[in-house]
Amino acid sequence: MDLDQLDLNPRITAAIKKGRLKSVKEVLCYSGADLQRLTSLPSHDVHRLLRAASLHLRGSRVLTALHLFQQRESFPEQHHRLSLGCPVLDQFLGGGLPLEGITGLAGRSSAGKTQLALQLCLAVQFPRQYGGLEADAFPSKRLWQLIEQQQKLRTDVPAEVIQKIRFSNHIFIEHAADVDTLLECVTKKVPVLLSRGMARLVVVDSVAAPFRCEFHLQAAAVRAKHLRSLGAALLRLSSTFRSPVLCINQVTEMVEDQESVPRSLGAWDERLSPALGITWANQLLMQLMADRIHEDDVTTGLPRSPARTLRVLCAPHLPLSSCCYTVSGEGIRGVPGTESY
Repeated sequence: MDLDQLDLNPRITAAIKKGRLKSVKEVLCYSGADLQRLTSLPSHDVHRLLRAASLHLRGSRVLTALHLFQQRESFPEQHHRLSLGCPVLDQFLGGGLPLEGITGLAGRSSAGKTQLALQLCLAVQFPRQYGGLEADAFPSKRLWQLIEQQQKLRTDVPAEVIQKIRFSNHIFIEHAADVDTLLECVTKKVPVLLSRGMARLVVVDSVAAPFRCEFHLQAAAVRAKHLRSLGAALLRLSSTFRSPVLCINQVTEMVEDQESVPRSLGAWDERLSPALGITWANQLLMQLMADRIHEDDVTTGLPRSPARTLRVLCAPHLPLSSCCYTVSGEGIRGVPGTESY
């Protein structure tokens, strides 16, 4: 019994056992008043008990967040990221996607969300020294085009390394038309692929589609329950197998009576917000927003200006910031010098 390991007067230890408390963790689950009631100890003895229990669980050494950050070279796995296949976007996102936690990517149609997901499905298959996870299709001709263009996009990777990777053999597709099918896929089928090392990245495109179709405003509570279940299942997969999870989301646009004002390059449309509300946002580690500015909305006179912006809405390790990017035949590339904080 770990209660005997506490540095306490035997009288206090005997009172604890008489109160039928069996472990240090159980002691810390009670308030001071409850401990007084259970053990019949005076308040100053209860204070000593709580302090001894907390010191026992904390251990002899306390590490601050700053110390852990400064010692990140000693913990390479905790600081590893999945590369997006673009040095500009990787730097913008602090190295890429975190291996643990859910990354949400919202945005209007044609902003490039699925393009980025396709690119990540290829990037995850590269060796670790090139930002991948050595993972062993989206039904799109675009995927094959990206595969053919990998040598042009990933100039940081030797050609012989790219030629050895059979990209299309390690992308698994499951169509989920409703919420029940999606939950079954996440809880039963995806764990098998991850446990066998056959996949290292999970992409849900899009998470909003089945929830928007099945649930109406009257079923908001039921929808919230299913969203929490999905988020918990995805987070459990990410933590267990140290695999990034990317959930593509739709957006909700507020309609205003006033005329729209032309936006400058990189400006943010504040009328847009990720779909599914705060319930889904609370499941995410990082929330990104992709936006496409129409040509008539861009006030700059520069020819062929990038009209897409990736913005960090929330992340514990990144500031609120934005970066412009382009979509070409080779894939998605960040535009150097367009980062703003």
